[in-house]
Amino acid sequence: MGREMLFCRPICSLALALGMLGLNAHHSLAAEFPTKTVRIVIPFSAGGAPDVLMRIVVPHLSEKWKQPVVIENRPGANTNIGTVIVTKAEPDGHTLLFTSDGTFIFNPLIYSSMPYAVSELAPVSLVATIPHMLAVGTHVPATTVSEFVALAKSQPGKINYGSTGPGSIQRLQMELFMALTGTSLTHVPFKGANETTMAIIANQMDATIGAASNILPHLPTQKIRALAITTATRSPMAPDVPTMQEGGVAGYETYSVFGLFAPAQTSADITKKIHDDLTEIIMRPDVKSLLAARTFDAIGLGCVEFQKIIDRDTIKWRQVIATANVKE
Repeated sequence: MGREMLFCRPICSLALALGMLGLNAHHSLAAEFPTKTVRIVIPFSAGGAPDVLMRIVVPHLSEKWKQPVVIENRPGANTNIGTVIVTKAEPDGHTLLFTSDGTFIFNPLIYSSMPYAVSELAPVSLVATIPHMLAVGTHVPATTVSEFVALAKSQPGKINYGSTGPGSIQRLQMELFMALTGTSLTHVPFKGANETTMAIIANQMDATIGAASNILPHLPTQKIRALAITTATRSPMAPDVPTMQEGGVAGYETYSVFGLFAPAQTSADITKKIHDDLTEIIMRPDVKSLLAARTFDAIGLGCVEFQKIIDRDTIKWRQVIATANVKE
């Protein structure tokens, strides 16, 4: 026994020393990060909400990190193209994914086969959320949510609404609206949110639940009418527009979530540094004001809190998708 203990002591000491070296190495990597250009892949076209948000932030990140930070727009295949690029990247923090909830909530719930698994991504930060608005064309004889609900009930299936696709946030938000109000509307998919909005302005489409950033700029023209905002509280950008709940749709609260992810095996110390640096930037008064002017609510939640939001919203939207029988 004495000989075994004498033999075990140096082995345990060596293991402890190696563990400390590994811990120090991780901290060293985080302290030195980044050591080269950081690439942020956005799986949407330039000009979309995620692109607008990140282009406000990137110059500040470059300045803070003293390394180039570049945006790479890789749209297509329901965000699959850009997402796969990141899941297969070196897990060193130098390739990141900035995307919306379609990538990490809706796609896994709707599509039976995908080229990536959510487990291949490590949540880094819930950067911001953005409200949506129930909007109608001026040809629609409804100026409030209750009037719109009454109109829809009087003409089941005759009122149409636009979205950016079968599994899009716009489609699912309207499915939730119909479930809560007992209405039936006809879905018409468009290539993008801007196309949907313009069709409503041209009186070629009746309604949509679109991002506030798409609806708000057109309200002064009086060619589109906002009936409600989807968040639990009114927006300072449109204080006269009531919430869905104020409009009589009890329990209705939705928004788009924009988050930053890294490849799954990225060091926790590196992802924490990225989150901390990014959050410090988006919470600067000037940056936060710029984001708010574009209807973004800067959040800055870390990986644990972000994962809780993902889990909570997954449960919510799974029920909506099942009830509406949304198919891929």
